[in-house]
Amino acid sequence: MSTNAFDTSPPSDDDVAVTGGSGFVGGHLVAMLAELGKNVTIVDLSYPPPELAALPGVRYRRADLRDYGDALLALRGVHTVFHLAGNASGTKSVEYPRFDFQVNGLGTCNVGNACAELGVKRLVSLSSAIVYGTPQHFPISEDHPTRPFLPYGASKYSGELTLRSMHDAVGLPVVIGRPFVIYGPREDPRSAGGEVSQFLRWQLNQLPIPVVGDIDRKTRDFVHVTDVCSALLTLAESGVPGEAYNIGSGREVSMRELADAVAGATGRPARLEVDDSMLEDSFRLVADISKLEAIGYRPRVELADGLRSLATELGPFPELPTATVAFRREDAVKS
Repeated sequence: MSTNAFDTSPPSDDDVAVTGGSGFVGGHLVAMLAELGKNVTIVDLSYPPPELAALPGVRYRRADLRDYGDALLALRGVHTVFHLAGNASGTKSVEYPRFDFQVNGLGTCNVGNACAELGVKRLVSLSSAIVYGTPQHFPISEDHPTRPFLPYGASKYSGELTLRSMHDAVGLPVVIGRPFVIYGPREDPRSAGGEVSQFLRWQLNQLPIPVVGDIDRKTRDFVHVTDVCSALLTLAESGVPGEAYNIGSGREVSMRELADAVAGATGRPARLEVDDSMLEDSFRLVADISKLEAIGYRPRVELADGLRSLATELGPFPELPTATVAFRREDAVKS
């Protein structure tokens, strides 16, 4: 696996980079790109898992994207960049807002600037549905107001604004994806806050499932990680530069319905342990995906199938989740 950052041969459209390629979504995208025969450069502070590093055409460049020099060197010689690196924890953003902004805001600015300077032909940047804040209408379309209520949402939206301004000012060929609640294999239970993985891990340990909020009013759009990766490829191929696109399943699932689906996937009734003292996120967070569907995207993984596959992957008695949800610093300290 080459780590030469100074290859001067002109890039073909098979030469791609994935920032954050050692992570959850990034790792799945790297595997998908390698299967398509692409030459994939993983750009990350963390070394990729051995199974990713061993894939044909995959190489690794260590970079801290908060450093512009690192970003510039790491992204040399590629045609397309998928920018997935960053902090993905809302709770961590509450605890450490400056760190969160440096990674998601400054890091994204550096990636965009480097892509513009290097003449990268396409940049696909992964943002988040958290930029919308509390939903004002349902389902959520891309023209929904953007008023984040967490530093994480603000840093993600700052990254979006920076990239879109670079598109307007210098012609940066950037397309932005806003995923809803991603789930799938290889999530880290210490940091993954999505309900699917958390519910399954409690259930597979034969323990009650803790739920925060109103189990009927709190609904989400759960999208499998392979569908997210397919959406990113669709954006790279057909997305309109300067535009943002929702990435989801387009299906609404309440916490009660998720628990029922988890029971079906495991063959055992699910017991809920409800804490309805905190209702800040008891809202309907569901994507209108018609804009993405118009350029060819179709979600493939049904929730029931995704749950069964993930339950098999996790096996009996997996590591319990420890990620928590906090909207204020005092909540984060308590957790």
